[in-house]
Amino acid sequence: MSLKIYNTLTRTKEDFKPLEPGKVKMYVCGPTVYSYIHIGNARPVIFFDVVRRYLESIGYEVTYAANFTDVDDKLIKKAAEMGVTVPEVADLFVQKYYEDTKGLGVREATLHPRVTQNMAEIIDFIAGLVEKGFAYEAGGDVFFRTAKFPEYGKLSHQNLEELQYGIRVDVDERKESPQDFVLWKAAKPGEISWSSPWGEGRPGWHIECSAMIRKYLGDSIDIHGGGQDLTFPHHECEIAQSEGLTGQRMASYWMHNGFVNVNDEKMSKSLGNGINVHELLKTIPGQVIRYFMLSGHYRNPLNFSDEAVEQAKGSLARIENCLSALKHRLKTAEAGEVDPEIAAAVRTVQQQFESKMNDDFNTPDAITAVFELVNAANPYINREQVTAPTLELVLKQFEAMDQVLGILAPEAEDLLDEEIEQLIVERTEARKAKNWARADEIRNLLTERGIVLEDTAQGIRWRRS
Repeated sequence: MSLKIYNTLTRTKEDFKPLEPGKVKMYVCGPTVYSYIHIGNARPVIFFDVVRRYLESIGYEVTYAANFTDVDDKLIKKAAEMGVTVPEVADLFVQKYYEDTKGLGVREATLHPRVTQNMAEIIDFIAGLVEKGFAYEAGGDVFFRTAKFPEYGKLSHQNLEELQYGIRVDVDERKESPQDFVLWKAAKPGEISWSSPWGEGRPGWHIECSAMIRKYLGDSIDIHGGGQDLTFPHHECEIAQSEGLTGQRMASYWMHNGFVNVNDEKMSKSLGNGINVHELLKTIPGQVIRYFMLSGHYRNPLNFSDEAVEQAKGSLARIENCLSALKHRLKTAEAGEVDPEIAAAVRTVQQQFESKMNDDFNTPDAITAVFELVNAANPYINREQVTAPTLELVLKQFEAMDQVLGILAPEAEDLLDEEIEQLIVERTEARKAKNWARADEIRNLLTERGIVLEDTAQGIRWRRS
């Protein structure tokens, strides 16, 4: 089965055909770095990390760009509150972004462009739109002339007259039409600004992504992604700007993830129910958050709750216990041949996993395939005789699936496997010598480091909690 992607533009699942064979150019809108990312921001970060991983696993060379908006009204306000400069605010929260997304098992994108580092390209882009008649200057601001782009509204599937204006599309008497949106904002006294043909100012939100995509990935890309809330106006405006300037299709596939609710309520400032990832990671392991995010289909809403977290913890524990048991049995397994029944089960799981991921990145059903492997492996592990090649085959399949999902990616660990093994040997010797104090001391040390000891018929085995 070939890879199919649901395209917001056409509202259908389409066969994936990259612009260039074997290569994928992908752009996902990143955060405005005036604070920590919240769990709503975390969903696209995690999901598109999986998209990138899966594309690479099936042989594509992926160039993945995810931007930082590092100048904006919110950053200006935050800088004033903190008594620092806008760049200092941006640098702080870019660093926090990297720390928190690493905690979620997210790999850094190929490129993380920042708005302030691409100001010349943004100004040139706007100048090109003005020259072509797609934009006009009014009182130091520059606006996009939506009437000049007849397809405006094609992504959100709205007629121009019926469009509901987004938060950042301001009503302004200087506009030729209410739908026109700002490309360049004249600077207010004391604000951070850059020189341009229209005076001192800074770019509007939408133009930033169009300019950076063109600079780093080209006039046309394969996949453009982001949260559902970006469909309109942000992505709609990007299309108008980019296609107006270049005359080329901006992106072949538009992908949007659903919202994350909290206890069945939409996250909002008025409700005060926003949850930032930085705080969440202090009490919940990153793998658990990641598992939760992938447990629902990316286009559907997710509900974050204590119950959902506990379910994710329990599910991950089942997988981790199976892996721990596999590795423990491998130490005493016989040489022998691969068990044909297990080999058949592994092939079935592999096919199921790939089939589900090929069906618009259906991660919840792909996770079901992981549990099918757990169900096949557990009875085999408990047999009196097992062979090393069979266990290695199962472990290899687990690793292949986790290379895509990343739900079992290890976090920073204080103890290496060899050190743990040595401590367990030392504890066993202490117990034989009836040195109960030392035995308890070692168990406590291991427990503090997240190591759980289990007694089995094959001896003591350990796993990370």
